[in-house]
Amino acid sequence: MNRRPEKMETYAGAYVFPGGRVEEADWSEKMLELVRGLSPDEARRILGADSVAEFCLGYWVAAARELFEEAGILFFVGADGAASLTAAGNPTERLTEQRRRLQRGTMNFPSLLESERLHCDVSRLTYFFHRITPDHYPVRFDTRFFLAALPQGQSPLHASEEVAESLWVAPKEALARFESGNFRMAPPTVMVLRTLAEHKTWQAMCTSFRLT
Repeated sequence: MNRRPEKMETYAGAYVFPGGRVEEADWSEKMLELVRGLSPDEARRILGADSVAEFCLGYWVAAARELFEEAGILFFVGADGAASLTAAGNPTERLTEQRRRLQRGTMNFPSLLESERLHCDVSRLTYFFHRITPDHYPVRFDTRFFLAALPQGQSPLHASEEVAESLWVAPKEALARFESGNFRMAPPTVMVLRTLAEHKTWQAMCTSFRLT
């Protein structure tokens, strides 16, 4: 989980999952040519949405992009569909500068993938949860959550320009800290953790949500 910087306008200092909004580049024609593992029509069917199919697939792309920006985790494959050399071991050494440029908005995701001859493998992301902020809140979000297993051989980074602090924590432990009053979280995050906490083991969760 990541703790948002205090300078943020919403949920400042709160612990949240890596994420952000769907950007136009995430569902552009250029980006969709670089996606592997899911088609736009399949994405729309899974979401059960009335939106344009390409935009629906953009949710998966945004999830993969934000995970790379905030945690340095790569769901990338080579042009042949095989795991890329840049996705093995510690991927941050080669892609550190591109990651910074993504964070600063001086490079978009499809340009990064093209420059490294990579494709975005969204097959590892399992759609999980949809939450819309109730009407009475002054700031509202329409948020979709995804689950994924950490790719073998990768280790998440523990900070970025968008993150004040990051940590691994089990769902039940996060909820216990939240209920004690010293671990602030956004309401949708709490709801997701409560669902995840219903599973006694990681294997049970993988089976339930078909994680690979």
